[in-house]
Amino acid sequence: MPGRPTVAIVATGGTIAMKTDPATGAPVPALTGADLASAVPRLADLARIEVVEFANVPSAYMGPALWPALNRTVSDLLARPEIAGAVVLHGTDTLDQTAYFLDLTLASDKPVVMVGAQRNASDADADGTRNLLNAVRQILAPGARDMGVTVTLNHNINAAREVRKTHTNNVETFNSGEAGFLGHVDEDRVVFARKSLRRQTLPLPERLARVDLVAMTAGDDGGHLQHAVARGAEGVVIAAYGFGNVNEALHDAVVGAIAAGVTVVVASQVPQGRALPVYGFKGGGNMLLRAGAIFADDLTPDKARVLALLALPLTRDRQTLQAYYDR
Repeated sequence: MPGRPTVAIVATGGTIAMKTDPATGAPVPALTGADLASAVPRLADLARIEVVEFANVPSAYMGPALWPALNRTVSDLLARPEIAGAVVLHGTDTLDQTAYFLDLTLASDKPVVMVGAQRNASDADADGTRNLLNAVRQILAPGARDMGVTVTLNHNINAAREVRKTHTNNVETFNSGEAGFLGHVDEDRVVFARKSLRRQTLPLPERLARVDLVAMTAGDDGGHLQHAVARGAEGVVIAAYGFGNVNEALHDAVVGAIAAGVTVVVASQVPQGRALPVYGFKGGGNMLLRAGAIFADDLTPDKARVLALLALPLTRDRQTLQAYYDR
């Protein structure tokens, strides 16, 4: 059929590409991107499909070692005039982090839709094929450009910065909390309700920063942060309590880390709300701010780390870094 747009499908693996191993009874990587595309015959009625087999790994394996190459793969595809947009097939464990990394580093205004599945392809009610079909429909819909990277599962469209996984097995797992969905893929058409106002683009550096994540725990002795510093971390994200609070021992470790030249970013473990420097007790957010820490606003600790990976190679200036998190 002449005149059809071309949509790229970039396969990285995940549950969407898994089937149950008869020997173990457990899901394992089994399907290629081409296999998944061929399982949705309606795709050929909508567009020319070009499949790129980037990887076939569980999403727990995804991270900084693979993200730059994935960025370059998607960027090269989007640079081609005939490509209308790209679908990235991905496991759900780190899907929101990969989406945010791509959203921060892709310069094209063409739509990039990330999808996965909560049920593997062997399940009778597998959700991967529907999510893939909806992603292609979204790319071809009016208004799909300049929305940034989105995560679209179970008919709901989420912005990469705001989305998070909220349930281990329910198909209604990805949502955007207080920010809300960008729109929905309905049976008859794709409906966009809003755009994310909190997007920014950073250059992809030659080398990502070394950034660790340390979670505050009750009775924390500061040892994990000290270990991260000793191992050469350039930055550390603290997954703190509440507004961004830690105990006395971790406070002292933060002060020591900053004195050693390590950038410390404070995020909150609480699912909703912003990390804010409110409390003035030792270890309270206000004291961490005075010590030189940066606050991650409403980013999850994982996403605060993603931003630090890209921002620290650009600058170590505290005010400039804080502006990236406030954006």
